[in-house]
Amino acid sequence: MKTLSIDIETYSSAPLAKCGVYKYVEVPDFEILLFGYSADGGAVQVVDLACGETLPDEVKAALTDEAIMKWAFNASFERICLSRYLGLPTGRYLDPGQWRCSMIWAATMGLPLSLEGVGAVLKLDKQKLTEGKDLIKYFCQPCTPTKSNDGRTRNRPYHAPDKWATFKRYNARDVETEMSIQEKLSKFPVPESVWNEYHLDQEINDRGVALDMTLVKQAIDMDGRSRLQLTTAMKKLTELDNPNSVQQMKQWLADNGLETDTLGKKAVAELLKTAPEPLGEALSLRQQLAKSSVKKYKTMETAVCADSRARGMFQFYGANRTGRWAGRLIQMQNLPQNHLPDLEQARALVRCGDFDALELLYEDVPDTLSQLIRTSFVPRAGAKFIVSDFSAIEARVIAWFAGEQWRQDVFAKGGDIYCASASQMFKVPVEKHGINGHLRQKGKIAELALGYGGSVGALKAMGALEMGLTEDELPPLVDAWRQSNPNIVKLWWDVDRAALEAVRNKHTNSTHGVVFSCQSGMLFITLPSGRRLAYVKPRIGENKFGGQCITYEGVSGTKKWERLDSYGPKFVENIVQATSRDILCYAMQTLRNSSIVMHIHDELVIEADPRMSLQAVCDQMGRTPPWAKGLLLRADGYETNFYKKD
Repeated sequence: MKTLSIDIETYSSAPLAKCGVYKYVEVPDFEILLFGYSADGGAVQVVDLACGETLPDEVKAALTDEAIMKWAFNASFERICLSRYLGLPTGRYLDPGQWRCSMIWAATMGLPLSLEGVGAVLKLDKQKLTEGKDLIKYFCQPCTPTKSNDGRTRNRPYHAPDKWATFKRYNARDVETEMSIQEKLSKFPVPESVWNEYHLDQEINDRGVALDMTLVKQAIDMDGRSRLQLTTAMKKLTELDNPNSVQQMKQWLADNGLETDTLGKKAVAELLKTAPEPLGEALSLRQQLAKSSVKKYKTMETAVCADSRARGMFQFYGANRTGRWAGRLIQMQNLPQNHLPDLEQARALVRCGDFDALELLYEDVPDTLSQLIRTSFVPRAGAKFIVSDFSAIEARVIAWFAGEQWRQDVFAKGGDIYCASASQMFKVPVEKHGINGHLRQKGKIAELALGYGGSVGALKAMGALEMGLTEDELPPLVDAWRQSNPNIVKLWWDVDRAALEAVRNKHTNSTHGVVFSCQSGMLFITLPSGRRLAYVKPRIGENKFGGQCITYEGVSGTKKWERLDSYGPKFVENIVQATSRDILCYAMQTLRNSSIVMHIHDELVIEADPRMSLQAVCDQMGRTPPWAKGLLLRADGYETNFYKKD
C-alpha cells in the first residue's frame, strides 16, 4: 500500500462549527461511526464501526506508517479525529507530514473550500450526495428528546436502518468524490514546497496557544454585569421594552426629534457629535452595549482544549486568490487594538474580578474588556512571547516589483515611508512629530489607499474624511501620489497588458519578474517564489467603464461561486499580497524550530525560552529569501508576558 484515501463520519455532542475539531474530539461521547477508505485507488470499503465492525489490521497500521500517504478532503479533521481514535492524549496528534489534503489542492487552483463546491465546479461524475446534510444532523449530532422518539437524545443506526444504509453510501461517495478531485487535478500537482508549508501550518495549529482562562472567565462575568447595568439604564432613560431593538430605538430617537436610517457604529459616532441630551446619553449607552468584540471571550471558552490551549485557528490557503491564511474560531485577523496606557493594571483588575474598581477607573467597561482580548493569549509557564513583524511589508514589496527607486532609498536608510511619501507628494520635508508633521497623516492614508489603483473612493473607505481631510483635497491627493510613483503606475498597466495578452493569445509572457500563462482553461500567475496563483476559466470581458478586462470564475465577497472581473491594479494587489505571504512563509520555515504559536497578517508570535534573543528572531525574520534579490526587509519586535499590540 502506498496511499490511503479516507473519509470518516463521527458523533460528538460538542458543536463542531463553534468549538473546532480539537475540542470536538475531547468530549467523552466522541466516536467514529463510519470509516470509508480506498487503498491505492482501489474499490471503496466502508467499515461500520458504530455497528461493531473493526478496521482491518493493515489499514490501522497504515495510519501511523510514514511510508503510506494518507489523503482526505479537509484532512486535518480526519487526522485529529483518528489521533483520538488511536488513543493519543490532548496535545499529541498524528504526524501531519504523512498527510495530504485535496481541499488544499483545490484551493491552490482557486477552487471553493467545500467538497460540494469543488465537485460542482469540476463537473465530477461522482458528486457529493445532497442528502448528506440531513443524515449528518440525524446521526452525528444530539437530537431533541420528544414523546415520539421516547425522550432519547441521540439517534443510533437501529433507529432508522434505511437512513443508515443511505449514510453508508454517502460515506463511500465522499471517498470517491475526493479521489475524483485528485484525478481531475492530476496535471496541476501541488509543489512539494507548498505541502511543506501546509505541514508547518498543521504543526502550528496542533501546538495551539495557551489562554489565560482566569482572565477569560472573569471578563465574561464582568461583561454580563456591565450589560445588565447598561440595559437597565437604557430602559430607565427611554422607557422602551427592548432598547436593544434597532426598530424601537430608531422610533424613540425620531419621536424625540432625531431621524436616522441606521444605527451602525459609524452612524452612531456621527450622531453623538451633535445629539442633545438625553439622546446623546442613550446613544452612548447603545454604543457600549453594541461592543460585539467581547463575544470573543465566549468563543475562547467554547474552543479551549483540556490543557487550556486554543487550537486550529489558522486556515491554510483560506484566501484562495493569494494563498494567505484565513482566521477560524477566535478569528485572530480582526482582534480589537489596545490603546490603554496601563494595560497591565486593567488586566490585573479583571483577573481578580474587581468590577467596582474597573468601573471607577475605566468608565467604559465593554471597551476596556474589548482592549484586553489580546492579553488572553499567554505563553506556557516559564516561557515568554517574542512578537516580531515585518515593517511596511506591502509598501516594500510593491516598490521592489516596480523598481520605484526613491522608495527603495527610504527603506535602505531605515526611513518612515509615510513621511517620505508626504514629502515626495508635497515637495517639502516631513518629519514625524517634527517639521510639517501634520502632512504625515496624508502620506499614510495615500499609501494605504492608493497603491492598487485606488482613487477618491478608496481614500474615503480608509477614513480620509474622518481624519479631517476635505472632499476637495482628495482628487489632488490621488494625482500627487500617482505623479510621485510613476513606476508603480507603470507596473499596474504592464501587468494589465501581460495578463490580457496571455488570455487573448493563450501564450506565456512576463513582466517585472512575474510570468503569465494560460493552460487548460486556467490563467496562472507565477510569482518570483515559484508559487502560482490560479484563475479559473479566464475570458476577455468588458468592465463597468466599457474597457477591456479579464473575467474569471471564483468565490465572490458574498461567498458565491460566480464570474468576477479583474484588471492590472487588482492583479498587482494579488501579486504583492501573495508575495508578502510567501516572505512570511520563508520566515516561518527559518524559525520552524522556535515554537511559533500564532501568526497574524505579517506578524509571528513565538512561545520562547526566556534565554532566546529577540534580536536574533528579528534578524532571522528580516532575511531576504534567495528568490527576492534586492528586496529590503526589516522586522521589529518586542517581548511580553501576554499578547498585545505594542
